Amino acid sequence: MNKPALHCPICKKPAQEKFKPFCSKRCADIDLGRWFYEDYRIASPPQNEEKEKELLNSIKERLDPDPNVG
Repeated sequence: MNKPALHCPICKKPAQEKFKPFCSKRCADIDLGRWFYEDYRIASPPQNEEKEKELLNSIKERLDPDPNVG
């Protein structure tokens, strides 16, 4: 059974085995750059601001249990 041909998500040329799922190092680098510059985002449900503040305070307390020391 033949596998369907994969196409590069950047330029739509056929993907090359060496750079899968991309066709070249150039397209792979373009994709990586998009992640670095936050062009891609993973959707998440809206956050409850109060719960977020509680979580941040909890983390701060764990990292620095005595805020009066240095």
